Amino acid sequence: MKSVIIFALFVAAAVAVPIDSRDATVVRNDLDNIGVGDYSYRYETSDGKVASAEGHLKSIGPEDQILEVRGSYSYPGPDGVVYTVTYVADENGFRADGAHIPRS
Repeated sequence: MKSVIIFALFVAAAVAVPIDSRDATVVRNDLDNIGVGDYSYRYETSDGKVASAEGHLKSIGPEDQILEVRGSYSYPGPDGVVYTVTYVADENGFRADGAHIPRS
């Protein structure tokens, strides 16, 4: 469970790094998190980045729970195209999907 949380934080941090936008500002920042259990967040920046996620505790057995995270992030690429990635992180690992992500 800790590794899923840590991975989600790394994804959020990677998305937050401005791409040649030194003057970007946060135009929206919503956070619902009391530190335990379910959480959600959404933010948008003035340079076009958007990220959101929801995490829920999920029972996988009589005494076992995991944190299931579903979210997405988007950013404008240097070619002017807005790239969007949606993802799920749960007991089956991290799975991402996007039109620009190769499928095997």
